[in-house]
Amino acid sequence: MTLDDMKRLVRHHIDLSWNKGRLALTEQLHSKAFLYKSSFVGRPLDSVGFCQMVQEIRQAMPDLEVVIEECLAEGNKVFSWSTLIGTIEKPALGYPPSDKVLSISAMACWTISSSGLVEEICTMFDMESFRAQLGMEPRPFAEIALP
Repeated sequence: MTLDDMKRLVRHHIDLSWNKGRLALTEQLHSKAFLYKSSFVGRPLDSVGFCQMVQEIRQAMPDLEVVIEECLAEGNKVFSWSTLIGTIEKPALGYPPSDKVLSISAMACWTISSSGLVEEICTMFDMESFRAQLGMEPRPFAEIALP
């Protein structure tokens, strides 16, 4: 699989899952050992858990759109920078509804298997900016940095 093929796979995965909600097709792009790690959820998720999380977020944010700002590849890794844009209409993942259009930056490191499937996604969301857009208090540094 070329580096361009891997970047196309990542773009396709984001479009199918986050933008279109075609989660059965998304799962076909995952390896059997797929793992999703994120600053948005407190524990790693398998393929089914990832799809359930995406479905919950899409149901809470029906106008959700994910824009891929940048996609870089090296070796068996792809790095993506995306912006999630939408309005939280229903509570999701512990966050309240809001009439504000939110913009959340995300950086992800994707591991692609030798068979061309997504093996792992590790994503960091700008949660402090997200909380600020919702009018929530920022968390003290110690709460963020310490276990």
